[in-house]
Amino acid sequence: MAELQEQINKIQLLEQNVQAIAAQKQQTQTQLFEIESALKELDGSKESYKILANIMIKTSQDQLKKELNEKKEIIDLRMKTLEKQEKQIKEQIKTLQEEIVKKTKKK
Repeated sequence: MAELQEQINKIQLLEQNVQAIAAQKQQTQTQLFEIESALKELDGSKESYKILANIMIKTSQDQLKKELNEKKEIIDLRMKTLEKQEKQIKEQIKTLQEEIVKKTKKK
């Protein structure tokens, strides 16, 4: 019985981790959307500026596009990592749930 309760507690902890990862994914998706929007805006503008330490400075579009694309790559990688973590945790939850069902059917 104690082992069963321990597994249930572990599932609850894993579900909290899934929720935390989902929140991180949402933040990452927002950042990705902002970068993609900025890249689209750059295509239609003649001048470009960036904010650096609360100061807006004029910069070349090529340099700004390069920086944004680098950030986008990093964020894409972060998103893939989060999705992989989420998948692994969900698989752990499923396995634990199956074990609990087996143990409760034996009784």
